[in-house]
This record gives sequence, structure tokens and C-alpha cells, in this order.
Amino acid sequence: MRKFTKLVAPALVAALGMTAVAPAIAEAAPRHEAARYTPARNASIRSDIQALRSQIDRAAARRTISQREATGLRRDAADVQRLYSQYARGGLSGQETRVLVNRVNKVRVALRLERHDYDGRRG
Repeated sequence: MRKFTKLVAPALVAALGMTAVAPAIAEAAPRHEAARYTPARNASIRSDIQALRSQIDRAAARRTISQREATGLRRDAADVQRLYSQYARGGLSGQETRVLVNRVNKVRVALRLERHDYDGRRG
């Protein structure tokens, strides 16, 4: 009996202690997730998308890219804007911000490549 109490009693105390800690962890999780959303991320992504659109318009106006290339790039920028609007409804998380930044960068690279290919064709 003595061995039984030496082994079971600490395990029982540990199990009861974990049940008291679990609600505290569950309550802390929403506050932690809420801290991930920041207005600065929101404004930064919004300004990046707007800058991208103006770069595309400027390149089309200067005729460094063709109208067909500009149309495709504008469509890509509109897709990023649509995704941003979808994500921004509940605030931007870190992962959503990374996805949006990657998308903006992909369109920027495509714009750079289109400006320097001098063929007037998309792709």
C-alpha cells in the first residue's frame, strides 16, 4: 500500500495541477493571437499595393511596357488587392502579411522583367 501511495499520489497531484493550468492557457491564447494583428502591417501592405499600381501605370505611360503587359500586371495587382481585402476583414496575421508581401514582390519582379525585355509581349 505504501508503494502505491508513493507512486499514485504524486501522479494524481500532477494531473489535478494540469487541469487547473489548462483554463489559464486557454484564456491566454486569444489575447496572444489578438496581439499578432497590428494596424501598421495593414497600412504598410495597403501602401505597397498602391505603389505597385502606380508603378505599373507609370511604366505604361512611359511606354516601357506595352498595354497588353500593363493589363496583365494590373490584373495581378488587382488579385493582390482582392486577397488583401479578404484577409483584412479580421485583421492581418503574420502569415497573411507574409503571403501578401510575397505576392506584391512577385508582381514587382514581373514588372521589372517586363520593363527590361523590350519585346512588347506578355510573359
